[in-house]
Amino acid sequence: MIHSFYYLERDFRRWIRGRINVISSLVMPAAWLIFVGLALPIRFTDNYLDFITPGILVLTMLGASLQGGSLLMFDKVLGFMPKFLAMPAPRESILYGKILFITMRGLIQSTVILVLAVILGAHLLDPLLLIWTYLVLFLFGVLLSSLMTTVALTLEDHDSYAAFNSIVSMPLFFTSSALMPYDQMPGWLAFIARLNPVSYAIDGIRELQTGVFPTDTFLGLAAGAAIVLAVSVYVFRRATV
Repeated sequence: MIHSFYYLERDFRRWIRGRINVISSLVMPAAWLIFVGLALPIRFTDNYLDFITPGILVLTMLGASLQGGSLLMFDKVLGFMPKFLAMPAPRESILYGKILFITMRGLIQSTVILVLAVILGAHLLDPLLLIWTYLVLFLFGVLLSSLMTTVALTLEDHDSYAAFNSIVSMPLFFTSSALMPYDQMPGWLAFIARLNPVSYAIDGIRELQTGVFPTDTFLGLAAGAAIVLAVSVYVFRRATV
């Protein structure tokens, strides 16, 4: 497992050097928080910023995870992958390092958005509940980043990956409970939203806001992350034989 942290450190160094990438990854979630959370006239709640903040936190993690698979794609295209595979470290440590980096990067971005939400007037959660919120985001990040690295392993080029990313990103967000509760949605949209894994994570954080521990959310995300990670490891082993 220690070898995975070396790959994690490599990706963090590369990410920090690209300052434009760091800033651009925060622009869209911050814009949603400011222009939607503060400006949209909503009647079903007195504080829409409190309602939308969990959705924006999960959106931030979603964006980080969906973009994360491109890191593995670039290592394949640029020829780094064969060099990594020739090293004595276990091959799976490459994959674990990538998934851990993608998830940790998403948590850092989510922290920035959370601080911005508090500055704008969102109510800060109890510190203990914040720890559980980060755990929900972590499990969701592992699930999505494992899925996207699997996609990156099965596609041949970056253009195909970018096309897949654009197909799934917005539908996942807009068919979730991020912007409105289920009882404010049309029936068909509420049905889809309840099946959306993004809604699963958002609803869990909202339950934590009310002081309720979402056991089902934790168990569901943990099981989903474990299954998708196992599939990703299997696909990685097949792709690097």
